[in-house]
Amino acid sequence: MKTIIIPTDFSPTATNAMHYGIEMAKAVQASIVLFHAYQVPVSYADTPVLLVSVADLQKNAEDRMQILKAEVEHICSGLVKVYSETRMGNTVDELEDYCVKINPFAVVMGAKGHTGLEKILFGSTALTAIRHLNWPVICIPPGKQYGEGIRRIGFACDFKEVVKTTPAAGIKNLVQALKAELHVLNVDYHDKHFTPSTPEQSALLHTLLEECNPVYHFIEHKDVEVGINDFAENNNLDLIIAIPKKHKLLEGLFKPSSTRQLVFQSHVPVICMHEDK
Repeated sequence: MKTIIIPTDFSPTATNAMHYGIEMAKAVQASIVLFHAYQVPVSYADTPVLLVSVADLQKNAEDRMQILKAEVEHICSGLVKVYSETRMGNTVDELEDYCVKINPFAVVMGAKGHTGLEKILFGSTALTAIRHLNWPVICIPPGKQYGEGIRRIGFACDFKEVVKTTPAAGIKNLVQALKAELHVLNVDYHDKHFTPSTPEQSALLHTLLEECNPVYHFIEHKDVEVGINDFAENNNLDLIIAIPKKHKLLEGLFKPSSTRQLVFQSHVPVICMHEDK
């Protein structure tokens, strides 16, 4: 059975992503795991001093998790199996260890919060998770709801080394589980990136994704990320697939001060997938 992991720090950002993850779990018939990792705060003066006892931290974390789990079980009304996992340690390290153990369908987490502290803490955790986890990580913008579901998925592709760089198995698994449309997005400007190998690469991509019946869109724009964002907004895409090593899409989620990189400041979730192994 599929499993969706929902990391939480009990903040509004995490809670919003949790509700999104619950609805997705219903759609793909998956169970969910509420995941929380806590660290022992230490004051560094002349010598390190524990500010709170480990036992107190553990009890507080486990008590909060049990309350949250009970709330989620009430929301799910028996339609989704709900589990919880509370650990002491670095969030991403512990999350990676748990992913190895259960091989999740996806990790669903908030992209960043409304408050300065949430942006620094949870936003940083999400970005680290994206870069280090080999499982799909879905970043949910603040306030984004699952709504009517994920019907239209966009995959940004530059038609370069597609066999090596396209997470074809993951894309097919996602599209088929959600019964969604797949839209392949290629952004160029006056054929600047068109090469003699482009037709062959596009044909190879079609072969890789043929089972998904992809629809192709060729977008004329100077900036790849902005072009994708504009298309997503104007064509009601519900989710964008990004490959962390190839796109700056991720950085825009965590840099609200940069006008040029206000990519996906819109309300389009991004799913980050690494290349197939």
